[in-house]
Formats: sequence, C-alpha cells, structure tokens
Amino acid sequence: MADSKSKEQKPSHPEGKNGRTVKCAKFQKELPGLDAVPWPGELGQRVYENVSTEAWKLWEEHMKMLLNEYRLMPWQKEAQELIAKHMEDFFFGEGSALPPDYVPQQTK
Repeated sequence: MADSKSKEQKPSHPEGKNGRTVKCAKFQKELPGLDAVPWPGELGQRVYENVSTEAWKLWEEHMKMLLNEYRLMPWQKEAQELIAKHMEDFFFGEGSALPPDYVPQQTK
C-alpha cells in the first residue's frame, strides 16, 4: 500500500541555503532563487533577482551547448559578451537562438 507522501512531488532543486524565492522570469511563478549573483554586472544582478535555481540549471546546459557549438573559450572577452547576450535572450527575451548548424544529439 503506497503512502500519500510517495505521491507528493518534491521540487527537483531544493531551496537554496538562503531560502529566498523569486518570481522566475523563465517559468512565470514563484520558485527558489539563486544563492548568489551568478554573473558580473547589471545582468548578473537582474538574473539574481528574477531567475530561479531551476531556470539557472536549464541555462547552464544551454550555455554548455553554446560554448561547444561556437567553440568558445569562456575566458575570452568576446565569448563572455556573446554568452551574456544569449543569457539575456534566454531569460528576458525571445529565448536564446540555437546556433545555425546545431543538430541535437540523438538519444538511443
């Protein structure tokens, strides 16, 4: 016999250490917020105030794909500027566009 707790869905990402929540710009609902500003400058502060930990995890995966597809070196200023532009689009714009030649990996 299943107990009622097994039916409850736990959040995929528990609240951060600080327990703060934000109205997530990506998911349009209150969710646990980030523990620290994740990017320098005004964009980082905006992300901190408006992006959930769950949305940030999605962004991290998307950013890895961008770095790989565009063969970017994260320490280069040009790469950081491109990533910042995509980050702003991902969270606050139309969504970050995929690279023109991107082909998703096929799952077996």
